[in-house]
This record gives sequence, C-alpha cells and structure tokens, in this order.
Amino acid sequence: MAKKATSKSGSGGTKKSTRPKSTALVERRSDEGGRRSSDAGMGDAFIKLLQSPLAAELVAVAATAALAALAEHGFTSSGGSRGKRAGKAVKEAGKAAAAAVGRRLSNEIDEIKKAAKESKGGAKA
Repeated sequence: MAKKATSKSGSGGTKKSTRPKSTALVERRSDEGGRRSSDAGMGDAFIKLLQSPLAAELVAVAATAALAALAEHGFTSSGGSRGKRAGKAVKEAGKAAAAAVGRRLSNEIDEIKKAAKESKGGAKA
C-alpha cells in the first residue's frame, strides 16, 4: 500500500509541475512594464497632494485632536489595567482625529460652495 500512495502522490506532483507557471509571470512582468509610466505620474500627483497646504493643515488638526483626546483620557480615567486604558485612549484619539478631519473638510467644502455661488452671482450681475 505504501508504494501505491507514493506513486499517486508522485503522479500528482508531476501534473502540478507540468503547468507553465513561468509564462504567467512573464506576462505579468510585461504588463507591469507598461504601467510604470502611469505609476510615476500617479506618484508625482500623490506627492503634490501631500505637499499641499490643505493636507498639512489636516494633519495638524488630526494631531491636535488626537493629542487632546489622549491628554483628556489620561487625566480622567482611572479604572482598568494600564494596557486596557492605553488601548482605549488610542482608540478614542483616533476617533477624535477622524472627527476633527471630517469637520475641517466639511468646512472647506462649504467655503468652496459659497465661493462658487458668489462667483456665479457676480457673473450674472
């Protein structure tokens, strides 16, 4: 019985090794080569986005809100173990940062909408 099990596993291994795996990899590599120029453009656009004043302001708002939440949690909570308190503090800091960024973005969008309405109204008059 041992020989039959060995021969079956050997034949199964032979079938797996006969698949042309290398051609699929070559095709993927050739596709990636065509995408490199567009990826470079996307990378440049992403860098420009990160360097924008709005992105810097959003990071500052998020950091300030997170720091405030951490400080508040550190002073107010005394129950639970130290590890659980730290985990809760980080979770609350993340929520505070996300909420602050959301508020700031909504304010920016509202200002853009107001400016667009004013420019349309000025163009009609």
